[in-house]
Amino acid sequence: MVPFLAYRIQERAYGGLKAGTRVQLLRIARALENPSTTEWLSNPKIKPGTRILRQWRGETHEIMVTESGYEYRAASYGSLSEIARKITGTRWSGPAFFGLKGKSSVRGHSDV
Repeated sequence: MVPFLAYRIQERAYGGLKAGTRVQLLRIARALENPSTTEWLSNPKIKPGTRILRQWRGETHEIMVTESGYEYRAASYGSLSEIARKITGTRWSGPAFFGLKGKSSVRGHSDV
C-alpha cells in the first residue's frame, strides 16, 4: 500500500504521466492481453540521434541511429545485424552484439 500512496503523493506534487506515456502503457497492456503480439516489447525503439559505441578487437566502432535505420562509417544500414556482420565477418544478432539485449544473449562470444 505504501508504494501506491507514495506514487500518488509524487503525482500530485509533480504531475501525472505525459499523454504519450499513457498511450504507450495502454498499448503495452493491450499487447500483453494477446501474447502472440508481445514480440515488440522485447525490441524497444532507439531514438534517432542516439550513438552506439562498441569496442571490438581493440577498435571502437560508432553507429548513429537515424530516422531510416543506422549509419556506420558514412554508409546507411537497415539493421544493427548488418553492421555487426560487417565488423565481425560472422552472423551476429545486432542488438546482442551492441549490448542492447540482456547479458545472457551475448555469453560465450569473445571480442578478442
